[in-house]
Amino acid sequence: MQDIEAVRAALRAQRIETPSWAYGNSGTRFKVFAQEGVPRDPYEKIADAARVHALTGVAPLVSLHIPWDRVDDYAHLAAHAHEHGVRIGAINANVFQDDAYRLGSVTNPDARVRRKAVHHLLTCVDVLDATGSRDLKLWFADGTNYPGQGDIATRQGYLAEALAEVYARLGADQRILLEYKLFEPAFYMTDVPDWGTAYAHCLELGPRAVVCVDTGHHAPGTNIEFIVAFLLSRGRLGAFDFNSRFYADDDLMVGAADPFQLFRIMHEVVRGGGLDPAAGVNFMLDQCHNIEPKIPAQIRSVANVQEATAKALLVDAEELAAAQRAGDVLAANAVLMDAYATDVRPLLRELREEQGLAPDPVAAYHASGYAERICAERVGGTQAGWGA
Repeated sequence: MQDIEAVRAALRAQRIETPSWAYGNSGTRFKVFAQEGVPRDPYEKIADAARVHALTGVAPLVSLHIPWDRVDDYAHLAAHAHEHGVRIGAINANVFQDDAYRLGSVTNPDARVRRKAVHHLLTCVDVLDATGSRDLKLWFADGTNYPGQGDIATRQGYLAEALAEVYARLGADQRILLEYKLFEPAFYMTDVPDWGTAYAHCLELGPRAVVCVDTGHHAPGTNIEFIVAFLLSRGRLGAFDFNSRFYADDDLMVGAADPFQLFRIMHEVVRGGGLDPAAGVNFMLDQCHNIEPKIPAQIRSVANVQEATAKALLVDAEELAAAQRAGDVLAANAVLMDAYATDVRPLLRELREEQGLAPDPVAAYHASGYAERICAERVGGTQAGWGA
């Protein structure tokens, strides 16, 4: 039997990071749908993230994306976050939306473009310094669409050179989170296509370079929990970008398509000690809410991660290990399925009430009047979002 008090303590200590871009307008390559009350600047994004934390109690960090969240004074933005009860989390570098990056950024054949990209990455380290943030998250859209378009090995060399320069600039307590993606927008070959490539570059860089696993960035049928278990056992699992997908990188609410997969991932996290703050795993959301309201979607996503974590914590590790040693296939599977079938929502409602929070954070949000207030206040200016 699991120690229920230990389960409760782990859930109270859990921390989930929300992304600033989830609060802005987004869409597909066909259309971006604007909503009322959407933030007009990073300060309003942080206010919305703070609302999510105030209602859930477990989301005190908010990721920034540069230049989407560019401000003149990042220290002032960090102070603003602190005043709202949250902190700046990972800084995400954007080297994919400038016209200069049509043929790539850090792997571009033009040395001047590569220099421009690296300069931006170094600028993002400056943002880390100003905000007191730990993690620089790097995702590269670099790749090729046609055989022969670029030399694969040469591009890997360019990538390694860029990463090494940025790594050398990091402070003692700062890290690189290197993300990977199977495809898109490059369709023939992507320069960081999988966890193995990211892992290899991190090993070359040093201990403060770790892998970010985006749950939407894999081929169909990929066993993501294996990747999680392997990286965690090697001390190189740095972060998650939690989302859900049906076909590709859909960036839907985590747990929406396959909640059992999310449970399996969190089981490996729990088993490998990934919930311990000393493990350094950052549990981030990476989602674009195109047709659903932004803040309730983030609250739902946080709750989905909480539920999967609670179920993973309820797995009877001793019983599971005994069944595995005995080669009892069905008994071992049943231990996992029993935990997954447990309704943990009453436990989470109880924990929220113990913290002075409403048991149902989505209902509390709708009852708070916050949505009506931001719709009335955020009139004029330019809404945050990205064009498509």
